[in-house]
Amino acid sequence: MADDDFYTRDRPDDAKLPEDRPRGGAGPGGSSGKGARPIWIIVGAVAVVIVLLALFMP
Repeated sequence: MADDDFYTRDRPDDAKLPEDRPRGGAGPGGSSGKGARPIWIIVGAVAVVIVLLALFMP
């Protein structure tokens, strides 16, 4: 049995599903992800607080 037969034997002939994660460039709405910048800002702020506590705590 070929791979095509295995994956298509119990699907209807006109089976079309929209992709839940479209490939390629951003669509007309652009990218909705914010990226990793907010995470790095939080990590940096925590690091600054730790360094300040280490410097000013007796």
